[in-house]
Amino acid sequence: MLLISDIKVPLGNMNLHFLTEAAARTMKVAPSEIRNVRLTKKSIDARRKDDVHFVCSAECEIKNPSTENRILARNIKNISRTSPYFYSVKKSKPLPHRPIVVGSGPAGLFAALVLAMGGQRPVILERGGDVNRRRAAVERYFADGVLDTVSNIQFGEGGAGTFSDGKLTTGTKDRRIRFVLEQFVRAGANEDILFNAKPHVGTDVLVNVLINLRARITSLGGEYRFFSQLTDISVTDGKLRSVTVTADGLNEIIPADNVILATGHSARDTFKMLYNRGIPMIQKPFAVGARIEHPQHIINTAQFGEAAGYPELGAADYKLAVHLPDGRGVYTFCMCPGGYVVAAASEPDSVVTNGMSLFARDGANANSALLVGVNTSDFGSGHPLAGVEFQRRIERAAFAYTHSPSAPAQLVGDLLDGRPSVCFGDTIPTYRPSVALGEISCCLPPFIAQSMRAGLLLMDRRLHGFARRDAVLTAPETRSSSPVRILRNDKLQSPAAAGLFPCGEGAGFAGGIMSAAVDGIKCAEMILEAFSD
Repeated sequence: MLLISDIKVPLGNMNLHFLTEAAARTMKVAPSEIRNVRLTKKSIDARRKDDVHFVCSAECEIKNPSTENRILARNIKNISRTSPYFYSVKKSKPLPHRPIVVGSGPAGLFAALVLAMGGQRPVILERGGDVNRRRAAVERYFADGVLDTVSNIQFGEGGAGTFSDGKLTTGTKDRRIRFVLEQFVRAGANEDILFNAKPHVGTDVLVNVLINLRARITSLGGEYRFFSQLTDISVTDGKLRSVTVTADGLNEIIPADNVILATGHSARDTFKMLYNRGIPMIQKPFAVGARIEHPQHIINTAQFGEAAGYPELGAADYKLAVHLPDGRGVYTFCMCPGGYVVAAASEPDSVVTNGMSLFARDGANANSALLVGVNTSDFGSGHPLAGVEFQRRIERAAFAYTHSPSAPAQLVGDLLDGRPSVCFGDTIPTYRPSVALGEISCCLPPFIAQSMRAGLLLMDRRLHGFARRDAVLTAPETRSSSPVRILRNDKLQSPAAAGLFPCGEGAGFAGGIMSAAVDGIKCAEMILEAFSD
């Protein structure tokens, strides 16, 4: 089988017939000599606004092996031999105790799946509810501002990524990525995530995907325990012995010698408990800022020119990053085309924002986080949990400003001019339950607001209209990544507690759905390897 890369596909020609003809021309063979063609990658090239097109790669099965050899002998740079992808899970003998997975976000989900496929019967502890009950609690919060501190945007089945965009882009180059994508498709995600350069599932689709993945894990012997929170661990002689789980106000001590800790980046009480139990952890830099919203058509035009609105292109995205003279970084993160800014608090008397979009990405606005890098030296303390308190101060200051779950908001033009906003322009914010116009500096440290001003102007040079005066900033965005790193050794276990596997984004070893899922798989593989036949 041959892989043909860098196939240019003009708009309006994204179909199997064109792809086959183009591949045949590249290989210098007749289309009839090709048995099968499969699209493996599709990206948009919009560098020239008068020539927006797709760039594709495709696997081609040639009917005659001698023809394939002849093609390879020509040494054409964008043609190479490839083979079908295959990932296998190693079976292992039963563990002394059932492995426990704490958290059902991407890391915990795929750790549990691989453990179950490997013949184990993992127990998945999730402090929040199943995805349907969680979705109901989130919708109530959006509607009336009453926060459920157990099931919310941060906690519950699927983790924080459930209410996002389901973005599956990653800078990680790992063979397990394909396995993760295939499992999402098997569970109901659109097949285009297997070839889109910037794949996404969409929050609305993710709900059913999670339900189907859960059903598969339980069919293999796994067990989900919702509304069950890890509240303590017992370690003796450097080895994990048991965990304490609290459910319905009752504590249960469960013998445990293999626990994958995939809590997510907002499990602040768990971080504190682990610290008190002597589990080594250190401060980790992260980023803070606000959500910025523009009319989606403005972004489409800026990115695609006259091709904007072409159905095959969909809603345009962007990714921007600049470095300021003082060395501070400003960048966009978790960009949601046609999406919504959402209320993402997990603690009372706090305001937190995040972004999400549905599969269709057909909302009126584009939004992304506009973030400023925060260094550990900004925390004001050397305590390992100082970053948590840094986040918390900002979130509580926002609540104190609005006296409600409403989020502080300010127009970009007013931020640049240093004055509070009093009315909206052409961008109507999507955050619910509501926003309170004023100044986002009410909750953000001065260096954050100053860096955002400078960053906006620099980013506007790269994406025309990014600093348009009517764009809306809704603050604060504080949960871009974990504020701690829970240390682990080369066996992926805590050096103070053998059998405890700090994992995923919450432990500081991932930065998104895909990298978290891959890290969960690695931890599961480590357990299976130790008990393999």
